[in-house]
Amino acid sequence: MTRTLPGFLQAPPRHLFFTGKGGVGKTSIACASAIALAEAGRRVLLVSTDPASNLDEMLGVALSDAARPVPGVTGLAALNIDPEAAADAYRKRVLAQMEGAPETERSTVREQLSGACTTEVAAFDEFASLLAGGATDYDHVVFDTAPTGHTLRLLSLPAAWTGFLEANEAGASCLGPHSGLKMQEERFRRAMQALGDPATTIVILVTRPERGALAEAERSAAELAALGLGNQRLVVNGVFRASVRQDAVAQAVERAGRAALEAIPASLRALPRDEVPLHGFDMVGLAALRALFSPGAALSSPQTPHVAAPAGDLPGLDVLVAELAAREHGLVMVMGKGGVGKTTVAAALAVGLVTRGRSVHLSTTDPAAHLQMTLRGDLPGLRVDRIDPKAETDRYVAKIMETRGRNLDEAGRALLREDLRSPCTEEVAVFHAFSRIVAEARSSFVVLDTAPTGHTLLLMDATGAYHRQMTRNLQPEGGQGRLVTPLMRLRDPEQTQVLLVTLPETTPVSEAAALQEDLRRAGIEPYGWVINRGLSGSGTTDPVLRQRMQAEAAQIARVRGGLARRSFLLPWQPEPPIGLHALRQLTERNAPRLEPLSEDVGTAPGRGN
Repeated sequence: MTRTLPGFLQAPPRHLFFTGKGGVGKTSIACASAIALAEAGRRVLLVSTDPASNLDEMLGVALSDAARPVPGVTGLAALNIDPEAAADAYRKRVLAQMEGAPETERSTVREQLSGACTTEVAAFDEFASLLAGGATDYDHVVFDTAPTGHTLRLLSLPAAWTGFLEANEAGASCLGPHSGLKMQEERFRRAMQALGDPATTIVILVTRPERGALAEAERSAAELAALGLGNQRLVVNGVFRASVRQDAVAQAVERAGRAALEAIPASLRALPRDEVPLHGFDMVGLAALRALFSPGAALSSPQTPHVAAPAGDLPGLDVLVAELAAREHGLVMVMGKGGVGKTTVAAALAVGLVTRGRSVHLSTTDPAAHLQMTLRGDLPGLRVDRIDPKAETDRYVAKIMETRGRNLDEAGRALLREDLRSPCTEEVAVFHAFSRIVAEARSSFVVLDTAPTGHTLLLMDATGAYHRQMTRNLQPEGGQGRLVTPLMRLRDPEQTQVLLVTLPETTPVSEAAALQEDLRRAGIEPYGWVINRGLSGSGTTDPVLRQRMQAEAAQIARVRGGLARRSFLLPWQPEPPIGLHALRQLTERNAPRLEPLSEDVGTAPGRGN
């Protein structure tokens, strides 16, 4: 097998920083790059900054927050930045600085450090240490980052904290005493300098030949450049070339990709570009990752017994919408890993509910929101917005100044205003906005398109922390009373239906299963799963697509065999379902259905388009 290395690996700098929209293949490209560098004789550390990392499954090794050698690849080690472990270590460092302080002060700081904002900044602290002089035993550090919105939020933290600390020389915040933060300010500054230095870092924007993915890559490139990360290169992953010219499905897939690349935004067209071909095999395991940069590579799939058609009798979104619409109101939360189609599913459900006579508020918690790009129009009965962190922060600050600051003198109001400049205020403001939306579902339908898994779990952490605080401080004696927290509403199946969206691939299904376990630990039981973009039953004869079609059967059977209480299917669409008409069609009874699988279709893992 001949490996053709992409341009960014020809003379790579020390740091390779992979970013992009969820589901575009960042982790696959990052892993394949790290393996290629190690097998060229370099010492390489592969690091995931994604709270929902799946490096373990892809590399076949259990990872932690300490570097661990990857068996089978000499010179390669990997680690996951564990946000909770990082936050715990951060708290211990801050409290250690307070040795000798009264217990009341230590208790206050301990409470300040209990929020999700501490987790976020502590994770950046770990990331910064690797950039600012850490990892000296390695020639290269390869960063596999969280989906774009979460990563941009992470990278904006140093500037936000620097501005806050410059205006607040003393005192404390939700991250503890400012003196402790000042100690790390220099490390944060050196980390951002390293990211912005073309001699030490290259930023690799990973995308797919899809209009939505390319549009987000354009936005990300601009925002990263504004943060000082200007040494950028574009990688288009999953470029498909049909080998059977008379295959209508293959022709449609190639045509859509070609059209997207022909219309690539000018700013992206100006970047150096590499293309990685679409393969028929799943990107799990060292053999698959080594083959990623090899055009025409084929891996044999393990033969497994034939099973009854796993997808042909699955209900579609029309059935799901009918079940939801049978209620008078409720909260529908659409969750999953980035790139699995959450936004499409959420928008389709909202449009379907409105078509059935319900009024719907469709909103999103995703920092990289694209609801309007998906809807492309207005519909009576449908209200669409997003939880905008900046707008919500401004609203929250105005409210606090009006209430708490009403009876303060000018000096007191100035001090309160400075405290509210803390970047942690944004976390609180977003949670309050989320709580308002959850409460709306008491009398109407709310469909919430959530951020990719890692970002959503941080929001769930904040929801849990608020619940614990309220029940501890406000619950009447005897446990009776009218206290109802957002977490209580999320746990109530009569008020909330949580839907997990996945692709029929090994990794997305595993990640959805892990998310389901996290939700169950919080007392939240998902209503069902939506399996999106299945090629099975499409009738394609193209070898690559047929291999993928064969592969997804096992994953559909896996979901139905015990993971999901209810399963719904959204088949692959020849054209992306964009616009009100296309979304409405997905929820109608005559929506496209998969035919039962033929006897010669196997059951190895794979994915859709």
